Amino acid sequence: MRVRSTSRASISPMQRASTRDQRPTLIVLLGPTGVGKTALGIQLALQLGCSILSADSRQIYRELPIGTAAPTPEERAAVPHYFVGTHSVTEGYSAASYEADVLRLLEGLFVDHPIQLLSGGSMMYIDAVCRGIDEIPDVDPAIRTEVWHRYETQGLAPILTELEQLDPRYYATVDHQNYKRVLHGYEVCLSTGRPFSSFHTGQAKHRPFDIIKIGLTREREELYARIDERVLQMMSLGLEAEARAVYPHRHLNALNTVGYKELFAYFDGTVSLDEAIRLIQRNSRHYARKQLTWWKRDPEVRWYHPEDIEGIENALGRHTYLYGGEWG
Repeated sequence: MRVRSTSRASISPMQRASTRDQRPTLIVLLGPTGVGKTALGIQLALQLGCSILSADSRQIYRELPIGTAAPTPEERAAVPHYFVGTHSVTEGYSAASYEADVLRLLEGLFVDHPIQLLSGGSMMYIDAVCRGIDEIPDVDPAIRTEVWHRYETQGLAPILTELEQLDPRYYATVDHQNYKRVLHGYEVCLSTGRPFSSFHTGQAKHRPFDIIKIGLTREREELYARIDERVLQMMSLGLEAEARAVYPHRHLNALNTVGYKELFAYFDGTVSLDEAIRLIQRNSRHYARKQLTWWKRDPEVRWYHPEDIEGIENALGRHTYLYGGEWG
């Protein structure tokens, strides 16, 4: 697939002037892991002359470039990227922080160019930008300390049992393996006397820009084959050494992710290296299914195969015309 790229310098003053009064537009390129978002995103950004804002909750960590398939230095040199390698795994970062940082950045980027591209696969990050994060009351510090002490001494099981009684709706949707999300929902219930899910309004916040959501998908067999092959490529690029370097921090939520927790089990001696690789492939496929299930419920997403250039071009409509000419 080839794109005839057009730099911002080649955009005529008339074209630039014709968009000054337009409402800015954020193109959201989303899809499951391994589908081909990075390559197509770079082609789109070159076509439109814009930047790329990563919407991957693990690519922000500078210690994890291989396991998160972060854009290479060459790719980042071709197109400006944001939210890639900006934090350490030891730093806390949330979807709410991401929402605030992206909106602040877009305000400046839109002044220079009325079209920007958000690309990634983290469901919560994309929803945070497109719909907003609900405001949750602060937790009483004493309750937080008590909850964490209980978790450290008794584990997650009794907390999950109580959470099911306090907030069955949240219990049914939260990932029971993600202890931080479980504990947060539980501590909010205790601190406010209300179910954590009751603070989730479901109402989208106003955004001062238009949003076009482009979803990428492939046939299951094709996608799964790409995922399996990519895991092997990551191993050949040094994923094992990358995981060993962050192994001392394995308790952090940033590392509770596919590709690292399986290798940590290998380092612990509970599985073989071959089994760890098989588990990474399997869990990556499971995560891809979870991503697709999440987004298929969003009627705003228009789905295309990454090579369906005509369909994607039609979805972008006037934006492709004004900023890049034609795909070739």
